[in-house]
Amino acid sequence: QVQLVESGGGSVQAGGSLRLSCVASGGYTHNIACMGWFRQAPGKEREGVAVIDSREHPTYADSVKGRFTISKDNAQKILYLQMNSLKVEDSAMYYCAVRRDEFCRLDLSLFDYWGQGTQVTVSS
Repeated sequence: QVQLVESGGGSVQAGGSLRLSCVASGGYTHNIACMGWFRQAPGKEREGVAVIDSREHPTYADSVKGRFTISKDNAQKILYLQMNSLKVEDSAMYYCAVRRDEFCRLDLSLFDYWGQGTQVTVSS
């Protein structure tokens, strides 16, 4: 099993920045090959934001390219999401997820373990 705990969410004004963190723990963390961030706004479906594979190759949703940066600390089993130039439409619950397979895409159905989420609210 893998446990994921997100932190770093909060309320900011448009144009501001936040850095999300996700700490992975448990017996299967050594099997993690792909890690990602997803988000879900009220009344909307959960969507992919960014994923990063075992070679640290990132993939971003078009809506966040150039503003968000995904990274990870393999030794500490921590995943990060640096969010800059935040927009009102970025407001959502942000979830960390991981999978054990190398195939790493912005597809919710691929991921094995999920965190409880951290709320991001961007005001105008």
